[in-house]
Amino acid sequence: MTHPAGPANLIRPEGPWTHRDVAANGARFHIAEMGDGPLVLLLHGFPQYWWTWRHQLTALADAGFRAVAMDLRGVGGSDRTPRGYDPANLALDVTGVIRSLGEPDAALVGHDLGGYLAWTAAVMRPKLIRRLAVSSMPHPRRWRAAMLKDMRQTAAGSYVWGFQRPFVPERQLTAKGGELVGKLVREWGGPRLLEQPDVDEAVARYEQAMCVPSTAHCSVEPYRWLVRSMARPDGFQFNRRMKRPVRVPTMQVHGALDPVLRTRSSAGSGQYVEAPYRWRLLDGIGHWPHEEDPAAFSAELIGWLNDPEPDR
Repeated sequence: MTHPAGPANLIRPEGPWTHRDVAANGARFHIAEMGDGPLVLLLHGFPQYWWTWRHQLTALADAGFRAVAMDLRGVGGSDRTPRGYDPANLALDVTGVIRSLGEPDAALVGHDLGGYLAWTAAVMRPKLIRRLAVSSMPHPRRWRAAMLKDMRQTAAGSYVWGFQRPFVPERQLTAKGGELVGKLVREWGGPRLLEQPDVDEAVARYEQAMCVPSTAHCSVEPYRWLVRSMARPDGFQFNRRMKRPVRVPTMQVHGALDPVLRTRSSAGSGQYVEAPYRWRLLDGIGHWPHEEDPAAFSAELIGWLNDPEPDR
């Protein structure tokens, strides 16, 4: 097990938040936190780390929440372990962090892979999840079906199939200082992403963070499991487990211009939710709603978290 902190100004930059490590599920996880109130736990996706939630941390804290953004296993300032990158174990990382923070439950907000884990955690540990907000990621059963049966989604998710090769993806992600990471972030975003004043700084951070030793390997391991397990007993077992309905209020946000996860793939995830469910399709937005229009995304999220009748 390794715990590379990376450059301090990259993984733990100074700001209105505080940094610390918490122990959960046999590993250590870096978190950035702000504010006091009900816990909102933010889960990043690929190829990012906690920094992707910088705007939401301040917005949620100002709105009266305890906002915590964690680095997933193998990324940012969290432990790089030799195994444990299947979604069930990664979801236990998330729920373990909730317990380590001393909270009875949390509202989970997940994007991309973080959204996949948020769906999973809500099924596996429903008593620990107060509300669920998922961005740019269909329910795991919808994702699996779309990748196998929808040729357009299969093509859009070609990067996932490319991750199945040994060694090559890691070398590609770290070549030329992580240049591919910046290319993916820019290409997957809508036109508003490039209008954000801090987009260049954010892209540079994601490129550098991917080059921290072992990060590239740990970043692609979850996707390797998702594909390779499709024909294995553990994959069948996980898929059956995800038939259990989500029983907490759920909001799903999706960018209409998302080029890697098609709207058709995400729409319909509500069939797995036996609770108030809200669908938001954002015009002019690509794969990064919370970074392409952070003010609008934060307002939507906070309004939903504060709504006593979220199914209206």
